[in-house]
Amino acid sequence: MHPKSDTIKKPSLIDADKFSGLQLEELQGKLYELCKDQHGCRFLQLKLEESKSNVNLIYQEIHLHFVELMTDPFGNYLCQKLLERCDDTQRSSIVQVIAPEFLKICLSMHGTRAVQKLIEFLSTKRQIQAVIVALEPNVVALIKDLNGNHVIQKCLYKLSPEHNQFIYDTVSKHCIEVASHKHGCCVYQRCIDHAIPSQKTQLVNVITQNALPLVQDPFGNYVVQYVLELGDTIYSEQLIRRFIDPVRELSVQKFSSNVIEKCIRVAERDTKRLLIAGITNHPHMEKFLRDSYANYVIQTCLDFAEEDQRTLFVDCIRPLLPSIRNTPYGKRIYSKIHNNNSSVRSRS
Repeated sequence: MHPKSDTIKKPSLIDADKFSGLQLEELQGKLYELCKDQHGCRFLQLKLEESKSNVNLIYQEIHLHFVELMTDPFGNYLCQKLLERCDDTQRSSIVQVIAPEFLKICLSMHGTRAVQKLIEFLSTKRQIQAVIVALEPNVVALIKDLNGNHVIQKCLYKLSPEHNQFIYDTVSKHCIEVASHKHGCCVYQRCIDHAIPSQKTQLVNVITQNALPLVQDPFGNYVVQYVLELGDTIYSEQLIRRFIDPVRELSVQKFSSNVIEKCIRVAERDTKRLLIAGITNHPHMEKFLRDSYANYVIQTCLDFAEEDQRTLFVDCIRPLLPSIRNTPYGKRIYSKIHNNNSSVRSRS
């Protein structure tokens, strides 16, 4: 077994050694092919660090092949290094070369890293504008892609809020499609993180308008919860009030019931009372108590209701306790009521 493993390693060492001591000029005219070779690519990366003349020579031979190389398993690393080392004019030329194929590159598992490096090193307004023009028609497709969404997130992180306005406008226009997607819901949250006040208001207003479908979605509900966690009542109150009328329906659904619980915890006093009142007045309370999701909402109401409203709520529930007392959720509800009554008696 050992001789076999040795024969596997030797070609790799030979390939690496063949570049030892070589000058870049000796390989002139062959650099493009070297980019796609593991050891050749590493050799060229090292040469980029030695001098500006090496940068110019490598750029001259490979920049027209950037679309292919950015998506190559080895070539993408050289592209990244060259984007760091080249000057503004060279970088602008590279942007022009790749712009028509920007979507294809961004969707590639190798290309996405190279594009992120490009965004990190954009150095002129013209370069930034060219990237925006290339990205703008494809924002939604990129956000929903495993690789592409990282390009949009890199824009949010590196470009100015003004330059990122095209992202905010697109996600606002396609709010449900983006926020209800497994990658999109994360990107929407990052949009909120990096937004200036006007952009944040833009995003939250659209979430509020689409609150009902989003709160019932496996991914969209996280975006709704994220707005609630911002800690700004200007945003949270208008959002929570969308759930007052349908609070009963939302309490018996897997995803929206979690959001209703959070609403009860964070809502302002008057809004909280309206939410709890909608649950207290349920005409089929026993069915509500037995529901695998609504029972948690009831428990949250008992924890956060003011004393007068809690007393009314307990009076509604108490006659129904014997029928649910032996169920797991019934025991928890019974315990909350019993323990609270005991503490009230001890205080008096």
